[in-house]
Amino acid sequence: MTRSEDVARAAGVSRATVSQILNGRGARFSEETRTRVLQVAAELDYRPSIAGRALAKGASDIVVALLPYTHLSGNLQAVLEQATEELARHGLTLLLRLTTKNPTSLEQLVAQLRPRAVFALWPFTADERAVLERQGVSAISPAELDDGFDRKIGRAQAEHLVAKGYRRLAYVHLEDDRFRIWGPPREHGLAEVCAERGLPDPVVLRPRLDPHEVLDALGALSRGSGVACYNDDIAIALMQAAAVRRIAIPDDLGIIGMDDTPLAAVTHPRLTTVSVDVSAAALRATRQLLEGLLIPAGLADIKQVDPQVIEGESA
Repeated sequence: MTRSEDVARAAGVSRATVSQILNGRGARFSEETRTRVLQVAAELDYRPSIAGRALAKGASDIVVALLPYTHLSGNLQAVLEQATEELARHGLTLLLRLTTKNPTSLEQLVAQLRPRAVFALWPFTADERAVLERQGVSAISPAELDDGFDRKIGRAQAEHLVAKGYRRLAYVHLEDDRFRIWGPPREHGLAEVCAERGLPDPVVLRPRLDPHEVLDALGALSRGSGVACYNDDIAIALMQAAAVRRIAIPDDLGIIGMDDTPLAAVTHPRLTTVSVDVSAAALRATRQLLEGLLIPAGLADIKQVDPQVIEGESA
């Protein structure tokens, strides 16, 4: 591993000079010296120590992304890939960190790495936010900005079902603590459409992804209902339960999912679902993070992301 001493020796300058130039504080040196140090560092493939940069600057170039206990879906992976690339364009490194119930582990991480910010697609818990405030680290979460996006998803699902002739709607959550933040706004969006169209209040069910609970939820739905589901997982589970009970989809029951997962395209009948432009959503969230760090990122240039119904055969 190349050290700063190696760069200093090859460039014919002191180690302090190398440190100041590579940390962006080289204005006091001549253009010739700065160019020589940067050229030698590149030739020797020198990589500054993260710990050393953090000590020198008071903060590292790391952004920690907190991930709760969840499955790494294709959409979430795409979001993280987009965020990694966008942050790298601004000289920042994204580091993934799984959350735990013990806030001490987060405090230790923050104290050791001195990140520029901690980023979460989920809202921070009170303990996490307290830790970050004590350490003076920016806590940024797009999920805490109520931009009405999830309500739009529920409305899109409801409007599609109504357009297909369903007059009794239901919303099926996925009973899982990891998803509680997004479900209620989607349910509310569906209920808004029901009220606007003079339809009965929607039936609301909360099964876990369990065979018995899904069958029970299916039994609670009246024939002819249009069912909006929290995601494709619970939608496909309901379709499977309907096949077991010999309930015809979409004649006896219409079902629409959310996420446009690869599995949605291979169900029979093919699942109607809702898609979002994950790349644009990820770019928007990442630029919100950069703007929160006072780094101009062109957030105003990013279009508002709207949900799109991907029509299949299940509704």
